[in-house]
This record gives sequence, structure tokens and C-alpha cells, in this order.
Amino acid sequence: MPRTTFDDLAAFIAVARARSFTRAAAQLGVSQSALSQAVRGLEARLGVRLLTRTTRSVSATEAGERLMATVAPRLEEVEAELGAIAELRDEPRGTIRITATEHAANAVLWPRLAEFLRKHPDVRVELMLDNGLSDIAADRYDMGVRLGDLVAKDMVAVRIGPDVRFAVVGSPAYLAGKPHPKTPRDLTGHRCINLYLPTYGGLYAWEFRKGKRELNIRVEGQFVVNDSEQMVTAALAGLGLAFLPEDMALAHMARGRLVSLLEDWCPVFPGYHLYYPSRRHSSRAMRLLIEALRYPAK
Repeated sequence: MPRTTFDDLAAFIAVARARSFTRAAAQLGVSQSALSQAVRGLEARLGVRLLTRTTRSVSATEAGERLMATVAPRLEEVEAELGAIAELRDEPRGTIRITATEHAANAVLWPRLAEFLRKHPDVRVELMLDNGLSDIAADRYDMGVRLGDLVAKDMVAVRIGPDVRFAVVGSPAYLAGKPHPKTPRDLTGHRCINLYLPTYGGLYAWEFRKGKRELNIRVEGQFVVNDSEQMVTAALAGLGLAFLPEDMALAHMARGRLVSLLEDWCPVFPGYHLYYPSRRHSSRAMRLLIEALRYPAK
């Protein structure tokens, strides 16, 4: 089999996993036409169709599924070994793809990530902000960042930040003339700013804890966002109450622009963790980044 077929196999696997030439091309950093040509070339050499293409979707054929199941793990092993050999060089290098929420990026990744990149100029980090809690294996990320209780059990998890306390906040203008909620159930009488999380299939239910009691409350309101920073902006504008990481609101609370509510019910979640599949080979660059981000900092 021609040597170039290995690149064609990688192209096919990327498209089959992404179910899209557009997304796969973006992940690989190549043009859609080059990707399409590579897959067509592989199909021609094998004499079978590997992908079913329509105007709206791409899916693997039976032959494509079989090739995925048998070849993809072996190709990953070859890539991992080549990466391990490359690590024998003095300076770490390579690309690390990370997915994280905007709050995680602002709260724990910087400035340690910036310092890491200055120290290792041959390492490239692609940080993709996504509140949808992506499947890092399916989306070809090397690592992800989530709160500790959201990390799947089959992942290696490394704590990179302190515990995160959440808060319910509202502006004095919104609260004027309204009774302050005494329990989470009182939120049904208030306008609230909802957070949309695709991974949860819709709107996030606000989570509360007091002693051994736990309540998940579905709130209602005029405004829905998919980013916590926009929740702060909306709360400051008087559009309703927001439920978000407390550190995002502390400066506004100190200036009297936001008021904290239901403090005895607001939970503390395990801090942010960097996580990756346990079966994945960790490159030298990844190991150095993990140590740079590990909490508490060494």
C-alpha cells in the first residue's frame, strides 16, 4: 500500500468521526477539497465506497464502519509512538487541543497557560471555548476542563483550581419592590436568566444544597444565554436573577451593583479539573502542561 495512504486514512477517519467534511477540514487544518480528494483516492484504491454523502450529512458505509473499528485504534497507536520518539528532542513540541468553558479559561487557565507558552515556544495550544461540554474523544480534543463532579469516571482527572462556589444574584433595580426569595422554590415568582447547555438537552436546572437537602429548580424568564459572562451582563441590566460562579459577581457585589441571595442554599462544587482518556498516550508537552496547571501550583 502506498505510503501516502496513511494520510488518506487519517483524513477518512476525521471525516467519519466528524460526519462532516467542513468540520474535519477545520480540525485538520486543510481545505475541504484536499480532504475530499484524499478520501476519494482511498476509496479508489480500496475499490469500495467508505462514506455516504448527501447535501446535508456524511456517514460511514458498512465498509467504512469496519475500517474505522479496525484501523483507527492502530493509527492512533502509530501516531502516539511517533510522538513519543519525537520527544527525544531537547525541546517539547506539538499541538495540544483543549476544550473549556469561558469561565474555566478565565478563572484557572490564565495566566499559567500564558506563562507555559512563553516558556515552551515550540508547543502550540488550541483552546476552544464551549459550554456544551464536548465529547473530547469524538471531537478530537486532547484534553478538556470541567468541574470535578462532571468528569466521567473513565477519564484521568487532574485538579487545576480551587472549589467553585455558586451564587444567585440580582441588581438592586430588579429587586426594588420585590420580596427577596427565602428558599429556592421562591424563585418561581421571579424572572430568571436561563443558561442553555446542549449537553443537558436544554435549559440548566439550578442546583441548591442545604445540609442534606438538595433541590434542582427549573426557572423561568425572558432571557436565555449559553455563556455565563452574558448572564452577568443581563443581571446588571436588571433582566432578572442569575445563578453563576460567585467569583464572576464579587466585584459587582462589592460596588453594590449586584446583590447576593439564598446564600445558605448556594452550593460549592469541586474545582475545575483537566481530564483526558486513560488510554491516551500523554506527550511530553501534555505532561509539562498538566504540571504547569496542577492545583495547588508547585
